[in-house]
Amino acid sequence: MPYELFFIGLLVTLLFITVTGYYPGGIIVPGYLVLFAEQPLRILGTLAAALIAWLIYLLCARYLILYGKRRFVLLILLGAVLSFSISYLLPQLFPDAIEFKVIGWVIPGLIANQTERQGPGITLSALVIVTTLLFFIGKLWIFIT
Repeated sequence: MPYELFFIGLLVTLLFITVTGYYPGGIIVPGYLVLFAEQPLRILGTLAAALIAWLIYLLCARYLILYGKRRFVLLILLGAVLSFSISYLLPQLFPDAIEFKVIGWVIPGLIANQTERQGPGITLSALVIVTTLLFFIGKLWIFIT
């Protein structure tokens, strides 16, 4: 079921983008987040890494010329570094934070990139809407089959 749900997520996300014009953190992001719906700390860790990457980008953008591909690559790299830091270094420093991990290496950077393009309110709202819709579609799919 997870693989089918991921592809259904692509379709739902593309439909949402077509109807509203807003990206929920990227085309693949809601599909990945819904796969970890039973692990809310991982989703929270992913959103925290994306927010921190976006804030670091805003700081860097004051001193560097960042647009287009440079901005995208910087945000993906920041997301990957933060993903590594949160997933591996944080549990070493705080053993109670063993469940506080990040989903993937690219997902935080994709969310941060869309946050820079659309703003945090629109991006997070779209992400919550599509992920929730996809979660219930997945539950309905399991119920039907």
